[in-house]
Amino acid sequence: MKLSVKNLQNKAVGEIELNQDVFGCDVRQDLLARAIHWQLSKRRAGTHKAKTIAEISGTTKKPWAQKGTGRARQGSLRSPQFRKGAVIFGPVVRSHGYDLPKQVRAQALRVALSAKQAEGKLIIIDSAKATGIKTKAMAAALKSLGADQSALIIDGANIDKNFALSVRNIKHVDVLPEQGANVYDIIRRDTLVLTKNAVEQLTERLK
Repeated sequence: MKLSVKNLQNKAVGEIELNQDVFGCDVRQDLLARAIHWQLSKRRAGTHKAKTIAEISGTTKKPWAQKGTGRARQGSLRSPQFRKGAVIFGPVVRSHGYDLPKQVRAQALRVALSAKQAEGKLIIIDSAKATGIKTKAMAAALKSLGADQSALIIDGANIDKNFALSVRNIKHVDVLPEQGANVYDIIRRDTLVLTKNAVEQLTERLK
């Protein structure tokens, strides 16, 4: 399939052939859901913690005699049934990450790219470079492309520093190198903007 290539002034400068296996596969919501859940699980800090009875500060003395008081037997005031006591089955520090097969991750990325292409929300530009650091000018350029509201811009392995600094303060616009392309960031933004360099590298990586 062919797609028009534009510059930052929204003028057509040519065409590019997109690989059908990378940008034209069937959109599978289940793969997108699996990949996003895997990514967000890995991002969780897992630092939540509740104290066990061994970690509660307090007396170790038995509250009252085992027999003869008429009350239920108790062994510690640090038990969960008492105020300021321990927490039963409370959260502990752990990793929430889990493994997802490499083939599934790769296919989910193909599906995410194909979904944007199918929705007509994929824009190809010749390059993402700026002569200076001008946020206002870059915001106007993205607006002309229709990518000013919510967009992810993916360049090649090396991002132009001036371009990255120019778009850094534009709300809901992210910039990533090709090796950082991922399902979650592609799906969470409305428009996907790829440079020709990014298209070539993603195709080589995923074909």
